[in-house]
Amino acid sequence: MKKRRSGGGGGGGANWMDTYGDLVTLLLCFFVLLYSISSLDQAKWIMIVKSFNPDAKEVSQIADDPDLLADDDVPGAIDAEAFDDLFESLTKAVEEADLTSEVELFKGDGYTFITFHDNVFFDGDSSVIKEEGTDILAQFASIMSGVDSSIKEVRVLGHTTQADPNIPNNPENDRLLSSERAARVVAFIQQRTTVSADKLVSEGYGQFRPIAPFDTAENRAKNRRVEILITKSDAVEHSLEEYYQQMNR
Repeated sequence: MKKRRSGGGGGGGANWMDTYGDLVTLLLCFFVLLYSISSLDQAKWIMIVKSFNPDAKEVSQIADDPDLLADDDVPGAIDAEAFDDLFESLTKAVEEADLTSEVELFKGDGYTFITFHDNVFFDGDSSVIKEEGTDILAQFASIMSGVDSSIKEVRVLGHTTQADPNIPNNPENDRLLSSERAARVVAFIQQRTTVSADKLVSEGYGQFRPIAPFDTAENRAKNRRVEILITKSDAVEHSLEEYYQQMNR
């Protein structure tokens, strides 16, 4: 009787494993190719290189080269220069409109604060934006569109003044007027800018955030104002009083 050889089968099992390994490798290369073609940037290149060789020299070179890791290549990066240019563009628009005495701009750390004095937008107790006010506001809305990705929030603040130095305003009328004025400005901006609507906020303070006493007509005019606070995406938020302190109000 002949003895049966052990380990028979001619190695057929190894053949299909080779084929399977080749197929998986080809699929991996295919998806890596698709991924790189879609939108290759430095951050994605680093991920790809690391996936094959965590100690690859190219990765360390990229990490050490600031030019290769510019803010524009990092998802969610803030364009600081563009936001800084916002103040310059707004200032130029005010100068060209000859409104330097009616519109005050202040540039802080991560924010731009704009004050529209007295009747730039509104007359008397009206909440309807004047035609001459819409011109400068439309320019501001357009300028903000250019840096919308770096804007965290646009807050519009409405303020009134105490008409009689000795008698407070009617609370309902006072609050409603300041709130409606701020809301009108926000609605106007929203219709003319690409800044996301959820970044636009309106607030009415009535007579309760004065920047001058109520004793003279001139001081009362200072308190009648609309303010716009534009903050940068990575800026630290402050209270309104803190912003006023930084502006020496």
